[in-house]
Amino acid sequence: MRLCREALAHLPSHVYRPDYDVSRLQPGIVHLGCGSFHRAHQVTATQAAINAMGEKGLRWGIATTAMRRPELVRQLARQDNLFTLLTREPHDTTASVIGSITDSLFAGDPEANIAGRIADPRTRIVTLTVTASGYYLTADNRLDPEADAILADLRRLDEDQPARTATGLLVQGLAQVRAGGGVPPVILCCDNVAHNGATLRRAVTDFAALSGRDALADWIEATVQFPDTMVDRITPTTFADDIADARRLLGGIEDAVPVPAEPWFEWIIGEFEGPRPDWEAHEGTQFVPDVAVFERAKLQMLNGTHMILAYVGGLAGLTTIAEAAADPVLGPIAAHFMRNEQSAGVELPAPRLDRYTRNLMKRFRNPAIVHQVERIGRNGSAKMAARVIRPMRENLLAGRPVTGAVLLIASWIRWFALHEQEALEISITDPRAKSLRLICAEARDDHRAQAEAFLAMEEVFGPPLPHYDHIVSEIAALLHRFDTQEVRQVLADLAADI
Repeated sequence: MRLCREALAHLPSHVYRPDYDVSRLQPGIVHLGCGSFHRAHQVTATQAAINAMGEKGLRWGIATTAMRRPELVRQLARQDNLFTLLTREPHDTTASVIGSITDSLFAGDPEANIAGRIADPRTRIVTLTVTASGYYLTADNRLDPEADAILADLRRLDEDQPARTATGLLVQGLAQVRAGGGVPPVILCCDNVAHNGATLRRAVTDFAALSGRDALADWIEATVQFPDTMVDRITPTTFADDIADARRLLGGIEDAVPVPAEPWFEWIIGEFEGPRPDWEAHEGTQFVPDVAVFERAKLQMLNGTHMILAYVGGLAGLTTIAEAAADPVLGPIAAHFMRNEQSAGVELPAPRLDRYTRNLMKRFRNPAIVHQVERIGRNGSAKMAARVIRPMRENLLAGRPVTGAVLLIASWIRWFALHEQEALEISITDPRAKSLRLICAEARDDHRAQAEAFLAMEEVFGPPLPHYDHIVSEIAALLHRFDTQEVRQVLADLAADI
């Protein structure tokens, strides 16, 4: 039997399930960016809210939208939008069937009418997890007017065709709300972008202005709420083992799209006006007046450290974040980088930063979470400014060491250099991959030229770093060492100095 509404009655007693009639749910939330993280995070928290709210919670179903590929939402639709959350402790796994999705849609399907769903009076909240690269931002977190996807969407708007980017869909939907005199939904960006609510507001108003709709841009700026949020739950890719575990835990019922996740869950949401689900029913969710300190800690200390583990781990032949974090040499380097460099500007007491570092490294080492370094290494050029360069710049201005940041950047460049030479088994996904490989091809044997050309990309790194020439020299020296020494030896030498 396949997981579906009928199958709910046949689940083993140890499987958690919805406490409500999933057939009675109505969509009150539209989501852009259906993927594993969304299902392990917002969808799971919404189920807890509906369970807690009883009859009143039935208005908070989610119409979720895949932005690029339709396979996942089509599989969900075949399962009545049900799926299994596999919560993976180091030595145990629990299964929960999640049923808070009402509709599974694909943005590329004209009949999906995503903009119309955003404008539907029942829709009170729009959430997004399209990844940082899905907003097409420059290094200063403004909409990139030259991005191909943005230019294509502007043409679609001129031709009255459905948009395909998140910003384009929001502009189309909000334009319909304004034209109809309705109340706009609250827009919740749940991606790892600095000041994500304010950043998305600017991107949406930029898009509206670029399309020639200045009055709409002004209305959005004055009327629509874009609270900041911080989200945190490590959610790896689903593999065959996850599907097999779901079948076993569900007593033989098949689920084609289970999602594994760590036990940790955190969702910090800026306060806003209007109706919402009782998301606080899910432990780890809280509404706060100011998200900034939570956001910065997470972006820099978690996401930035993820990047050093991915790029350096990949060079060292490690395949998962858990392996990299548990490595006797790389693990301490990463922990030192997290606590002593990535905490710059995070206004939390030292004991709390110490505790946060220990907890994060423990989470990273969870062997049950198979988080591929290849996946974490994606889209580095879209992540670098907020996660690495911002604290690096502060440390340089304060005269503090930036050894870890130099190692991270050099390792990232080395990925492209090896890839250009067809000497890297890891595949690279990055919006600027073509130009970055070209840099490495043109300066194959000149490590300083490679470092200079990468750091000169202000759309990635922002304005020139303090002590620019010195940083270029340090990165070039590491690139030379990677080219002439074993990676393990380079890491051992660096670890001896921390």
